[in-house]
Amino acid sequence: MLIFLIKIPTLHRNIMSKKTSYSILELAIVSEGSTFKETLNNSLTLAKVAEENNYSRYWFAEHHNSESVGSSATSVLIGYVAENTKKIRVGSGGIMLPNHSPLVIAEQFGTLAQLYPGRIDLGLGRAPGTDMPTAQAIRSDFMKAAHSFPAEVEKIEAYFSEDNKTSKVRVPIAEGVDVPIYILGSSTDSAHLAAAKGLPYAFASHFASTHLHSALGIYREEFRPSDVLEKPYTIAGVNIIVADTDEEAERSFTSLIRMFFGVLTGNSKPLQAPTEMTEDLIEILKHPSLHQMLKYSFVGSKKTVKKQVEDFIEKTQVDEIIMVSNIFALEDRIKSAQLFAEIMDEINAKKASAV
Repeated sequence: MLIFLIKIPTLHRNIMSKKTSYSILELAIVSEGSTFKETLNNSLTLAKVAEENNYSRYWFAEHHNSESVGSSATSVLIGYVAENTKKIRVGSGGIMLPNHSPLVIAEQFGTLAQLYPGRIDLGLGRAPGTDMPTAQAIRSDFMKAAHSFPAEVEKIEAYFSEDNKTSKVRVPIAEGVDVPIYILGSSTDSAHLAAAKGLPYAFASHFASTHLHSALGIYREEFRPSDVLEKPYTIAGVNIIVADTDEEAERSFTSLIRMFFGVLTGNSKPLQAPTEMTEDLIEILKHPSLHQMLKYSFVGSKKTVKKQVEDFIEKTQVDEIIMVSNIFALEDRIKSAQLFAEIMDEINAKKASAV
């Protein structure tokens, strides 16, 4: 049995009474033998399961130039899921803003919010979500836009503001519309920005674990209350694979190990079918780069994962966990999502009873 033992430094005094929300970050990873259409339809199926199990939100990431990732037209997928669900919040985790015109993003998300009021989130990141040649093909001045990320975020905020009605350049469909903005980060840079603007902050610790604690510390220490947020709000990404037994979950985990190994070696493929955990895979997992990327991967039975998640929440004090569930078979993804919801309900019930 393979179990991750993670020592997490305590950032804050232990406050275990507050409820921790839970959500899903979806990349629409294509499993070997599946088509893009099947993958996107499966994303909707999982979103419906998330809604039935009281997940707070269902976010799509933005990636490009990958035969194994279907979440490239993020706004389109948000509309697809929002149209076919009833109450779960749907959004971007995130829109890679340097790839886009802020005005066009405001138009897209203003439109989505008009169609699905009170349900649309706009998470903004500064990375390209692809290789540099593709980033240049998407937007020729990508590097300039990336360096101007704070100013680009301000443009988005202006387009959503009712005060923009007197400006020469407007997005009327977005003005005064309720679309919460989240700042995304995988290093400490965006923590400063989110804190200065008083916006919620989501950290991509499901693959960029190195700076999680320092970024959370910076954000909390520098946070300035704003019109949209009185106190810090933090979200952390975690890879979650839950099954009936540790052995079943470990088997599903082999697909994720191979996927990340392919990313590191430049040999990405569709998500491979799970196998037994071999000595070769264990050795691959020990590689410093891969081990660091998969550090926050909680894999096992309900009992095993519950202990890992409780420890993570206690040490990080995040307000929300957004799970990433790259599992080969849809039925296993559904089972994992259902079991994780049960884990979070049990954790939150335990907190409530301790108050």
